Amino acid sequence: MELSATAKVVLGMLAARTRSGYEIKQLVDSSARFFWAASYGQIYPELKRLEDAGLIAGTDAPQGARQRTVYKLTAKGRRAAREWIEKRPQVFELRDEGLLELFFAGAIEPARAPEIARERAAQAAETASVLRELEAEIEQKLEAEGPEYRPDAGSLTVLRYGIEMNEWSAAWFERAARNLARETARAKAA
Repeated sequence: MELSATAKVVLGMLAARTRSGYEIKQLVDSSARFFWAASYGQIYPELKRLEDAGLIAGTDAPQGARQRTVYKLTAKGRRAAREWIEKRPQVFELRDEGLLELFFAGAIEPARAPEIARERAAQAAETASVLRELEAEIEQKLEAEGPEYRPDAGSLTVLRYGIEMNEWSAAWFERAARNLARETARAKAA
């Protein structure tokens, strides 16, 4: 079975423990969304598809009056996840609307280019700040719980990548804003 991007997210989230679709979405929103988003509209159909393929198994686990299904990897699902992890990554996709706007600003509204860069710098700085807070929470939990709390090294590496990449992006967009402002001023003077 060919795994979709969302299937990879779901299998990865279930590799650690049993989760409901809601819990998967919450975990995506607090972790993977910084580099790979997945919506409810993607997660729930994928859960059904993966269950139909025998890669995961769902169990009813209502909470009060609320219906709830929790999912776990099957042996077949764990093999599929392992096979995926063992392969070289297939996709590198950077989608950044700020870059897209900058790309077209010269043809549409050249005077807005410096502002677009400043807005994107602020956004990157804010994301870096949120990730730094997450890193601090993890460090506090490590200190409080000691060796029993052992975060996954791969997840921590990706967190640090996110921090450094967003800090670099913020600095790059600030430099771009200054350069674009100079170019805009020159164009107006000419």
